[in-house]
Amino acid sequence: MGFFTDTSVCIGCKACEVACKEWNGVPEDGLDFTGMSYDNTQGLGADTWRHVAFIEQDKPIGNAESGIDHAGAPGNGATDMRWLMASDVCKHCTHAACLDVCPTGSLFRTEFGTVVVQEDICNGCGYCIPACPYGVIDQRKGDGRAWKCTLCYDRIGAGREPACAKACPTDSIQYGPLDELRERAALRVEQLHDLGVEDARLYGHDPNDGVGGDGAFFLLLDEPEVYGLPPDPVVTTRDLPSIWKHTGLAAAVLLGGITAAFAAHGRSGGRR
Repeated sequence: MGFFTDTSVCIGCKACEVACKEWNGVPEDGLDFTGMSYDNTQGLGADTWRHVAFIEQDKPIGNAESGIDHAGAPGNGATDMRWLMASDVCKHCTHAACLDVCPTGSLFRTEFGTVVVQEDICNGCGYCIPACPYGVIDQRKGDGRAWKCTLCYDRIGAGREPACAKACPTDSIQYGPLDELRERAALRVEQLHDLGVEDARLYGHDPNDGVGGDGAFFLLLDEPEVYGLPPDPVVTTRDLPSIWKHTGLAAAVLLGGITAAFAAHGRSGGRR
């Protein structure tokens, strides 16, 4: 199970942020003026499990037909600027490095394929934070433990959809089986291309990418970097098996050398 976020229909209402906070009891944040457009939360963190980005661009929106008659507007409604809005969230990676480095088992893979933190087990070591290729997991100030989106584990366990998807008024955030969401997303990209929105693309949908595909993927209208997303994320622990293998071999060679040295010394000592 997972999320498909279609940013082409996001209106930046932030209903997802509010619903997430209300359902999960996430503390308030984002009450400071940042000067970054309408973005007062700036990014994902321990107290921001959903973040709506506002990106203002000096770029035409494309040749999409909105269905709105702009005949009476100055310049017939034509504009050379556009807003990109997108609701970001934990990606629930198929190959999640945070799971690999957690020493207590606080992070675990659920029966739905999502990745959840058990706060009562987390010891606040923080190993998961640099391990995340998306910079999602964060330690809460005054608490020290790691927090992030659970994809509303309690709600989906009860057969409900996550709070953010339930609250989204435009269905920008869609929840369901990943295979179905990927098919739906591919059709949506084709539709947008037919409408002249040639920049439409999917991000995080490919099971063959560096993290094995994301449980939360996106339809974007520009390069991932524009939205603050890494263009080619890679699971940060991918080299751990080979590192442990070489470390084990090195230790075996060292142990063999020490054993041989002691054996040779013992024989020479016996002859004296």
